[in-house]
Amino acid sequence: MYHCFSLSLREVELILAARGIVVSYETIRAWGLRFGRTYAKTLKRRRPQPGNKWFLDEVFVRIRGKLHYLWRAVDQHGNVLDVMVQSRRNTKAAKRFFRKLLKGLCYVPRVIVTDKLGSYGAAKREVLPGVEHRQSRYLNNRCEVSHQSTRRRERHMRRFKSVRQAQQFLATHTPIHNHFQLRRHCLTASEYRAARDRAFATWRESTGIALVD
Repeated sequence: MYHCFSLSLREVELILAARGIVVSYETIRAWGLRFGRTYAKTLKRRRPQPGNKWFLDEVFVRIRGKLHYLWRAVDQHGNVLDVMVQSRRNTKAAKRFFRKLLKGLCYVPRVIVTDKLGSYGAAKREVLPGVEHRQSRYLNNRCEVSHQSTRRRERHMRRFKSVRQAQQFLATHTPIHNHFQLRRHCLTASEYRAARDRAFATWRESTGIALVD
């Protein structure tokens, strides 16, 4: 199942066919819709406590020809904390995203880092008044880089079809992507293999299925 969120559906269909499992890519899509969100929620509950430094950014996505904004927050370790698709990037939208983050994480960060969009400052003063706020177009590269996996998936899917579909997919894709994003560049080969084995073991426990490589 985790392949469904890193490869295209047709690529997964070919991988399964090579193992003697003949199913259509539409069946694989149905599996993702039916089970993906449950698996993602389980992995999200089991993840370690995120960091106390949040990087926030928004990037535009075009859905059926209309401009929307994908809001994203990551911690200092590169773990995606949450994502949210909205039609605006004004103060109201920023406050809505802040409240979604606080509700899901149940703690207040030490510092937040954003670009110079004025909506962040206005929302922060109301929702996170005691938190340090750093604004710079150069400090927020960690979150901007994190958008790249979404852009790749967007191309695979030939753009999102609706706001609801985009939000549902990203809410599922993000925890699963986090789980297998092991920061390989920071680990030795043996450390990476050990971390990968732990990730696979947790995946099996969370999904209740045997993982076939």
